[in-house]
Amino acid sequence: MKFLDEAKIFVKSGDGGAGSVAFRREKYIAFGGPDGGDGGRGGDVVAEAVADLNTLIDFRYAQHFKAGRGGHGAGRNRSGAKGRTVIIKVPVGTQILDQDRATLIADLTTPGQRLVLARGGDGGFGNAHYKSSTNRAPRRADAGWPGEEHWLWLRLKLIADAGLIGLPNAGKSTLLAAVSGARPKIADYPFTTLHPGLGVVRVDDDALVLADIPGLIEGAHGGAGLGTRFLGHVERCRLLIHLVDGTQDDVAAAYATVHRELASYGAGLQGKPEIVALNKCDALTRKATAEKRRALAAASDGRVLAVSGVSGDGIQALLRQAYAAVAACRVAERQEAEAEAP
Repeated sequence: MKFLDEAKIFVKSGDGGAGSVAFRREKYIAFGGPDGGDGGRGGDVVAEAVADLNTLIDFRYAQHFKAGRGGHGAGRNRSGAKGRTVIIKVPVGTQILDQDRATLIADLTTPGQRLVLARGGDGGFGNAHYKSSTNRAPRRADAGWPGEEHWLWLRLKLIADAGLIGLPNAGKSTLLAAVSGARPKIADYPFTTLHPGLGVVRVDDDALVLADIPGLIEGAHGGAGLGTRFLGHVERCRLLIHLVDGTQDDVAAAYATVHRELASYGAGLQGKPEIVALNKCDALTRKATAEKRRALAAASDGRVLAVSGVSGDGIQALLRQAYAAVAACRVAERQEAEAEAP
């Protein structure tokens, strides 16, 4: 299934039904009075976050969503039927923005969360609504109120426990394929990964969701290369796993390049917990691995793991450390939520 993380849609709620002008006409009942019913309310357009979707590809082929119109009122005080409501199912992590692509309307981050995008118009009153002691035979009925219509943008930001970041060709897709059931495209040239990928990783008796974020290059925050299109997916990750290609001459410069882009993008990316790993160590000698780990540790001010997505060396230690960090983040989030709850 093709990955799509942005889509533009048109939504229109249903118009309200018109009220009815009618009078009660039965044998032996003179001057029965008005009995025109009200019109039905138009249907709503509702967005719902569901857990079994991870792309907006469905909205490439269907961009217009229109709810049903309310039924018209009828005699014998019969009200019109309510219009059909349209439910738009979107992946968890979808942001809904106004037509200007800057005004955030809602952020659907939990399964089952709903938002009314366009509310249906109210139905018009029938003439039975207007009867009174001074107006015994009203001939007034109202038309239904029109529904709402909007152009909206949907933007998906994947929700993952940990995200793999690094320069192109750092081995992120290879690592994801080695530790999960995901099968991303893998090749020996940069920008093989053009779409983020998700994989569920088993860590002993536990699991975490790992995202492969397409490679960043210098100037990505300003639109160079793949630009900022996929940096938004990093915002949702609790943990960053920074892979550095060990076969490069200057691993410290490679690390610094990615961190400059994270800092320039903002959104708190630079402050996220991070695990730094020197990848492709199967292609290095022990001496070269030790030297590059020291250089990378000096640049990152922390511990550096030596791993290889091809041979599997160091992968289990990386995953256990990642799960421990993710578990700590989950506990902190739960405590923060409990503290904010009334």
